[in-house]
Amino acid sequence: MNYLSTRNDAPPTSLAEALRAGLAPDGGLYVPESLPVLNAEALDDCADLPATAAQTLAPFFADSRLETELPSISREALDLPLPVSEIGVTNSWMLELFHGPTAAFKDFAARFLATCLDRLRSDDDPVQTVIVATSGDTGAAVAAAFHRRAGFRVVILYPDGRVSARQAHQLGCFGDNVATFRVQGDFDDCQRLAKQALNDRELIDRLALTSANSISIGRLLPQISYYVHAVAGLHRQIRQAIDIIVPTGNLGNALAAILARDMGLPIGTVHLATNANRTLPDYFSGTDYEGRPGLQTLANAMDVGDPSNFERLDWFYRDRDLRNADIHADSVDDDTIRETITRVHRQTGRIVCPHTACAMEVLERRRQAGNDRPMLIAATAHPAKFETVVEPLIGQPVPLPPALTELLDRPSHADPISAEFKPLRDQLLAYG
Repeated sequence: MNYLSTRNDAPPTSLAEALRAGLAPDGGLYVPESLPVLNAEALDDCADLPATAAQTLAPFFADSRLETELPSISREALDLPLPVSEIGVTNSWMLELFHGPTAAFKDFAARFLATCLDRLRSDDDPVQTVIVATSGDTGAAVAAAFHRRAGFRVVILYPDGRVSARQAHQLGCFGDNVATFRVQGDFDDCQRLAKQALNDRELIDRLALTSANSISIGRLLPQISYYVHAVAGLHRQIRQAIDIIVPTGNLGNALAAILARDMGLPIGTVHLATNANRTLPDYFSGTDYEGRPGLQTLANAMDVGDPSNFERLDWFYRDRDLRNADIHADSVDDDTIRETITRVHRQTGRIVCPHTACAMEVLERRRQAGNDRPMLIAATAHPAKFETVVEPLIGQPVPLPPALTELLDRPSHADPISAEFKPLRDQLLAYG
């Protein structure tokens, strides 16, 4: 399997080089040259997520340096709890993706990418610098995955004042080989800075620079596998196609569900549940795609006005009409997020984070419109990370998961930095 750039101006490359580079040399995102077809019968023997990932991702790793390592990579990185639970709404389930070491869905992909890059290292390779822009959860997941991993340095960029207090603490609590910067801007500024660094040849050469954002193909692939595992297991029980509702910011997680469907998984409509940032809902309602500044909302990890992975989605559907691809996008404002958190807790006893609340509201809208098809919601973060939003609405504390408790007990520090590229570049060059 070769990997191509979405901009088609870079030569095809191997999986190893695509993983190491993060971004293609022409500024595009790496994509597999083709999508394999799922072997449904083989999935029947997959007892857990690592086994499903090894089976599902094998074609993507074919003829690569990591081909024979894939089962052990999957076992090391993806052996995390992955509950699928009923949610108290008829014909509806929740895929709980927040049981990893930083209590967010990003843990799966970050651990997978880190393990892949670790396997690709030679003893005499220079230290590789991994730069990551985060709107809340990605940075902590990447930091946890690479923390104290020999041969790697992590640089985190997050928008100052636009993440929850507990998220900010997580982002700055690792130290050692992890440097954290609070950028005076929004997430799109952080993402722009990371992309500028990844297109700077001197930085690439001196720091062996790569990315752990969802622009990395190493983030996208493992996310496909957890949709395959959850939907295949659910389908064996109900024998119907299943709609999926995904809280959506930078579009990587939802793209994984779309690709799983395109590979043959029995998924119906993929619903994108966004916050007040309407770039995707407006596009799928018929307007031209237009990136815009991100709006600050309660669902801060989705405060993205120009989703990077739209470029990938558009590439995969380059010969088809994307607006006829059975993808629906819905926007949920802050007032509705609050109402939904309160309603879900009152009706079901379940506590959800603001991001998952967006998905629960889309479920409610679909049911009110008469859609009774099976629905699976991706729950993306533990509500304890957003206690200042959630607890006043439900009138009780949100219990902290043990992993989050351990991180919050550590000291935390992040350095301020402007949203201009030069200060970041100077800081990065100091590492080299």
